[in-house]
Amino acid sequence: MSSFKIADPKLADAGRLRIEWAESRMPVLMHLREAGKKDLPLRGMKVAGCLHVTKETAVLIRTLRAAGAQVSWSGCNPLSTQDDVAAALAAEGTEIYAWHGLNKEEFYWCIDKTLEMKPTLTLDDGADLIFTVHERFKELSKTVIGGTEETTTGVHRLRSMAKAGKLVYPVIAVNDSETKWDFDNVYGTGQSSLDGILRASSVLIAGKTFVVAGYGHCGRGVASRAAGLGANVIVTEVKPTAALKATLDGFRVMKMDDAAALGDIFITATGMKDILVGRHFDVMKDGALVCNTGHYDCEINLVDLEARAKGKREIRHSNEEYVLKNGRRVYVLAQGRLVNLAAAEGHPSEVMDMSFANQYLALCKLAKDGKTMKPGVYELSPEQDQEIARIKLSTQGLSIDTLTKEQISYNDDYSAGT
Repeated sequence: MSSFKIADPKLADAGRLRIEWAESRMPVLMHLREAGKKDLPLRGMKVAGCLHVTKETAVLIRTLRAAGAQVSWSGCNPLSTQDDVAAALAAEGTEIYAWHGLNKEEFYWCIDKTLEMKPTLTLDDGADLIFTVHERFKELSKTVIGGTEETTTGVHRLRSMAKAGKLVYPVIAVNDSETKWDFDNVYGTGQSSLDGILRASSVLIAGKTFVVAGYGHCGRGVASRAAGLGANVIVTEVKPTAALKATLDGFRVMKMDDAAALGDIFITATGMKDILVGRHFDVMKDGALVCNTGHYDCEINLVDLEARAKGKREIRHSNEEYVLKNGRRVYVLAQGRLVNLAAAEGHPSEVMDMSFANQYLALCKLAKDGKTMKPGVYELSPEQDQEIARIKLSTQGLSIDTLTKEQISYNDDYSAGT
């Protein structure tokens, strides 16, 4: 019997069906699982994971276990756990501590429980697990060989730790792989964020003024999908090159102070706090929707909004109406947390296939080489990116050209000129 704490064990059958559906849409990870069953590259490894408990994550967990790992898991966001998936994993013997609707104390309790196994590897989304090891379980640095990080915000946090000399073991930045951030972040975040907005509000996107804060990979994906549904997209940015890209992609670019009075729907995708604050709420239209698709819930300053509200009520799931003192209404989706996971199901399985293939291979690399790697933030090889993309293409029945010997020679011939 595994140790676990979840919402309802009776949900296991429904969770299994969701996991099986995801497995049918994740051929790259399933391909790696079959090879892992034979080679057992994670035999003897103890993996502590802190990542959204979704059906796609369950496919990754099953793959880690098939490769020989012992696994203990928690969710990396209080509202992203799919309770039926957690129940299915617990029924299969996975040590798991996760349920939808955690408060802050429960969230960190779950992380602490995963560390009782004394892991040799960590897998993170947002770096809360790694930070917990470094701050409160420093003795585990003797047993942890290395870790991985899934998301942009977490990688930024870890690079800051490394720069300050505080990172005590090697971490592979899975997020920085081309087959992760150019696909998961762009197409996954773009589609799933719109999915979350629609599930929480059922509004018509066409014709709306849609304000996207941040034009990194995630913001670019959201802006593209919103435009595809007929929205008039405005982008706000602090980085000149990102703002210029948004302009050349056909979007209006302006300061949030100017966009606040124009927007019908606002979504933050920056990784920075206080993107929407009091002065923005002061000028928003009656009925404006605000939401966030960045990792942490600090991008929308809800304290400022609460101070301006004379009442609040939940209109529907993941949709709270704030009635301001002047009578205008502002609707906050998913409590300002990840709208794509809290109000919907997260990224589609097909795009998580490549991200989690990278996670799996990164852990295999650490199991093999982690003891010889110095503390720091590492990237996966470009060759691995191309191999994962090649497998993905083959599962879709697609083939591409290859260079001839003459072309390869020409590519390396620096003397060839005009």
